[in-house]
Amino acid sequence: MAEAHNTIAGEHHGSLLGYSIGFVLSAILTAIPFALVINGTAPRAVILLGIFAAAVVQILVHLHYFLHMDRSSSQRWNLMTFLFTFVVMVIFIGGSLWIMLDLHSRMMG
Repeated sequence: MAEAHNTIAGEHHGSLLGYSIGFVLSAILTAIPFALVINGTAPRAVILLGIFAAAVVQILVHLHYFLHMDRSSSQRWNLMTFLFTFVVMVIFIGGSLWIMLDLHSRMMG
């Protein structure tokens, strides 16, 4: 049970050890921003940077340990789909912020 296995369809499933490592890393990466905010002694920019960095690393941990996405050739289409979704989200969110900031400057400025 400690090693990964493939099903008949060739889908990769993780092991109990892999899921445990992912869970522990996720818990640590959740506790770090919580501790930064609760402590409150660091400057605001450091706190925001710490939250952002922990979030990015936690996304990578989830992709690797729970979604089993890696750079192998069998995962290429899953990775392409994920990257396309990320690009579309950036366009939607960035475009929405751009429109809202432009409207704010026209109405308030």
